[in-house]
Amino acid sequence: MAWIQTYTGKQFYPLDPRPSDIDLVDIAHSLSLQCRFSGHCLQFYSVAEHSVRVSAILPANLALWGLLHDAAEAYLTDLPRPVKGRFPEFRVIEDRLLEVIARHYDLVWPMPAEVALADSRLLATEARDLMAVSPEPWGLGVEPLEGQIQPWLPDRAETAFLARFREITGTMPG
Repeated sequence: MAWIQTYTGKQFYPLDPRPSDIDLVDIAHSLSLQCRFSGHCLQFYSVAEHSVRVSAILPANLALWGLLHDAAEAYLTDLPRPVKGRFPEFRVIEDRLLEVIARHYDLVWPMPAEVALADSRLLATEARDLMAVSPEPWGLGVEPLEGQIQPWLPDRAETAFLARFREITGTMPG
């Protein structure tokens, strides 16, 4: 079987992604149910919420990139950074899918460096707010954001993800 079934019932081919099969409702739903840090945070914190937060700290011209920067995880899931680094073919597959998603939503490719920096700043914030005390520094090289993260439940994260898309684009998801 070369495809997965999505939340909305589509056949999706993760190794041969088709732009017409990309569906923001599928992305929002899947990411809202995926926990960051392979589930090792102190309480559930979704990839969808993370994406909304990354989007919110970027300027308007990069906000959609921030919202969709982890969208490939909706179709592939994710691997922890130390593991992902050992599987270069996974990174190729993930990048190919993210490029299809970017093109579907008329985003420049590759992802702008400012998005990766915002992602790292939020990662530092998440490490501070959502993880147990670390046995050693994570070495991210960025300062966390001000304020404390209070994680959302999955249904709120999914709704916020879709609402953020509408806010950025002025269109309904699709």
